[in-house]
Amino acid sequence: MRARSSRSPGRVGARYALAWILAPAIALASTQPATNGEIGSIVLALALILAAAKLGGDLAVRIGQPAVLGELLVGVVLGNLGLLGFHSFDYLARDPGIDLLASLGVLVLLFEVGLESTVRDMLAVGASSVLVAVIGVVGPFLLGWLVGLWLLPHESTYVHVFLGAALTATSIGITARVLQDMRQAQTVEARIILGATVVDDVLGLVILAVVAGAIRAAEAGEALAVSTVAWIFAKATIFLVAALALGVALSPRLFRVAAHLRTDGVLLALGLAFCFLLAWLAGEIGLAPIIGAFAAGLILESVHYRDFVERGEHQLEELIHPISSFLAPIFFVVMGLRTDLAAFAVEGTIGLALALTVAAIVGKQLCSLGVLGRGLDRLSVGIAMIPRGEVGLIFASIGATLTLGGQPVLSRQSYAAVVVVVILTTLVTPPALRFSLRRERG
Repeated sequence: MRARSSRSPGRVGARYALAWILAPAIALASTQPATNGEIGSIVLALALILAAAKLGGDLAVRIGQPAVLGELLVGVVLGNLGLLGFHSFDYLARDPGIDLLASLGVLVLLFEVGLESTVRDMLAVGASSVLVAVIGVVGPFLLGWLVGLWLLPHESTYVHVFLGAALTATSIGITARVLQDMRQAQTVEARIILGATVVDDVLGLVILAVVAGAIRAAEAGEALAVSTVAWIFAKATIFLVAALALGVALSPRLFRVAAHLRTDGVLLALGLAFCFLLAWLAGEIGLAPIIGAFAAGLILESVHYRDFVERGEHQLEELIHPISSFLAPIFFVVMGLRTDLAAFAVEGTIGLALALTVAAIVGKQLCSLGVLGRGLDRLSVGIAMIPRGEVGLIFASIGATLTLGGQPVLSRQSYAAVVVVVILTTLVTPPALRFSLRRERG
């Protein structure tokens, strides 16, 4: 029944509807480049981006890949039509209105990722999860650094370090889907993987904060010293610990008081306000706002807003999802739009992309060393940590905005190489994990 329903007239009609939206949007957008501040040009661009994103996502899902991969690739296609002499969509990659919506999409996405875990989950992970996470961050970081040093010797050490930082991320969504499909989500290995990804996300964001802070300090002309790096690390750690501790203590009281408000949408509005407030605080102390958004998601547990649920409202995760479904694809498409395929014509770019991909995969395989206990499937744990997905794209987007000597830390060649890492690690994980799990089951 499920296979038959997947080809139902409703789904076919939905694809035709998206195509009907996409066709006039392409025609109009190609003749009306956006002008700053014009709402008409922005909504027209949104019509194109959203329809294209959903069509790309549908195609990706049909071949067993996450929708995010299709959204990214459709952006790559639109952004590189200029190679065929069609430059009408070039403005989409730099339009300030679209860029603002993409930035909001990142915050909401990280908030949603945080909501999927809790502080209790972090404290409950076992020794294996912690070791897997630590090795899975340190290994790719060092290997990525070495690849940058080897293939980009003319670039600054900051560039090499940032390439290493970009490889630390793990996207659990792809792995979780494979585990569920194969009915392995309740195994010991699955619990180790899921626990490790929570710690992995926190460690990765701390590394991002330290590296980005060091680059900003260098750009400002400050001499980089061990004390400077230590202060940035301490600042990021203190922010996360303080935000989590105060948030867990105060948010239940805040939501209990807010539950007395009888207007519609209080839970959603308060949740987003909490997310944006912590994102602003993170930015104010020199950290990436996404760290604050992620911390906000970790803090908010369902027990904090139980009063809202008991009176019939949806869980916060359910309320946030439609907003994320609207904003996050904009971010993924824009990241694709900014990927210049012409960069691969530059000598060394393909080699850099492949070397970084190997480093990304091998680095995560080192995770198996952190699995404690006998009889556990270490290979599957290592494979499960491979995909970079949306988190890797977030790192790449930040690298493209950081500057050193007036130039982006990630050049168009390096940015394109990181995007390739995201694509390849996302593609390789599902079949490799299915093979490993079947091998283990005999």
